[in-house]
Amino acid sequence: MIHVIALIFGIILPFWNIPLVVRIMKRKSSEDISIFWALGVWTCLLFMAPSAFISTDFVWRVFSIVNLVIFSFVVAVVLFYRNKKKR
Repeated sequence: MIHVIALIFGIILPFWNIPLVVRIMKRKSSEDISIFWALGVWTCLLFMAPSAFISTDFVWRVFSIVNLVIFSFVVAVVLFYRNKKKR
């Protein structure tokens, strides 16, 4: 039962990034988001991903994949709106 609960919340947790993306898109600006923070977090997730991919722990694997995918979207939106302002 504890693994099922962990799996459910391991999938839900990364989705808390979606309100951030929505806020950036509504304001059409990512000025309040540090690029260094976004790229730093994304880089850490990227380097942790191989460990998750080969792990026998299903919850860790699923969480890492979902988190990497959704946070990649966050970084893309942050960079897009930051670069959009410079054009």
